[in-house]
Amino acid sequence: MQHKKKAIAALALVGSLALAGCSTASGDGGTSAAGDCTPSDGKVDLTFTSWIPGIEDAVQMWNDENPDIQVTVQTGPNGNSGTYQNFFNQLKAGNAPDLGQIEYDALPNFRVQDGLENLAACADVVAAEDDFVPWTWGQVTLGTADEIYGVPQDSGPMALFYRSDLFEANGIAVPTTWDEYKEAAKKVRAAGGYITNFSQTDINQFAGFVWQADGQWFQNDGEEWTVDLTGDASKTVADYWQDLIDEDLVSTYPAWTDEWNNAYNSGEVWSWNSAVWGANSIASGAPDTAGNWSVALAPQWSSGDAKAGNWGGSSTAVFKGTEHLYEATKFALWLNTSDEALTALNTTANIYPATTAGLDLPSLQEGVEFYGGQKIYDVFKEAATQVNPDFVWGPTMTQTYADVADGFKAAASGQGTLFEALENGQTTTIDALKAQSIPVKG
Repeated sequence: MQHKKKAIAALALVGSLALAGCSTASGDGGTSAAGDCTPSDGKVDLTFTSWIPGIEDAVQMWNDENPDIQVTVQTGPNGNSGTYQNFFNQLKAGNAPDLGQIEYDALPNFRVQDGLENLAACADVVAAEDDFVPWTWGQVTLGTADEIYGVPQDSGPMALFYRSDLFEANGIAVPTTWDEYKEAAKKVRAAGGYITNFSQTDINQFAGFVWQADGQWFQNDGEEWTVDLTGDASKTVADYWQDLIDEDLVSTYPAWTDEWNNAYNSGEVWSWNSAVWGANSIASGAPDTAGNWSVALAPQWSSGDAKAGNWGGSSTAVFKGTEHLYEATKFALWLNTSDEALTALNTTANIYPATTAGLDLPSLQEGVEFYGGQKIYDVFKEAATQVNPDFVWGPTMTQTYADVADGFKAAASGQGTLFEALENGQTTTIDALKAQSIPVKG
């Protein structure tokens, strides 16, 4: 398929141009950059950092079954809210954990910094490729043949979480297009609420909207990168949300704060355009609303389309410098492929597995009490088939997100616009690529 070839070519550029100067596995018997993947002698203690709610329970299951390989888990904020910066600081100081949760869009950032072990040295990891949804495996190999930089954990197809009780009570139909969503927003505002909260800092959510609109932020021709945060799709999405902000049709609370949770828990905010993992965020942040939520496919940019964006999706990576690569990969594979771990993570955190077998877990076939008994994963399974496989991440996404977020924060307070923030983000991203000697147009 042509689109798959394009995606692989684009990702492969991370392994060649973006990572120029880093050694890679050789196809002619040369030296591999991968570390030694042989079992350690004696008892092994590993450290692992994640932000998944309830991850401690899954780790305890591993520890109970593997007395010779014990894992100490540390939890923190989601990646772009502080954990990634902590990882970079720890790598610089030489005290990074053995393993860490890293979203697919952030893996190239860590690879550019030479912060990850190449798991291709481990036969068990190589052999696990067929266990995973193909596009997720491409995310951790970065399109290369001899490099693997994480074990896929989950994916994040997007859909619409909405307060079905409030929509029904106010006679508001569930919107199927973004135009309908804006009209519904006016009715919600007239009823004293906001249809949603526009996040000032979740630029990866915004990227999901652009992804759904068939936008493309990064491309390459095999020789150099093109950065285009301001294309037609991006402008359409930016102008759309700018209008909602300007007309006071959305709230702008900082995401992942007590204010944000209270807005949903109190019924001030009625919907959230989020990924499958968001099911747990609403349940934990708005407990008083249990039973009043439903999930529908995302509104479409054009009537009659069947497209979905993707927000998130993570891998379990092993950081450069670990003394126990073999044991770290054994744990990472168990965490992301075993029925017991996948079931536990789905039950406690609504993690949507990246394995093909995981999509058929019994827990994914059941109705979810918080969502009125709806079988919400049927919606996300359909959404997952609607995600465009061509969207490519650039090698400096952490910087891109940070710079765009600065502009989004200003726009939310009436200083500048969302599109101007994208324009600035494009300029600073090109500058960042050039500073790292990554070939780029512009």
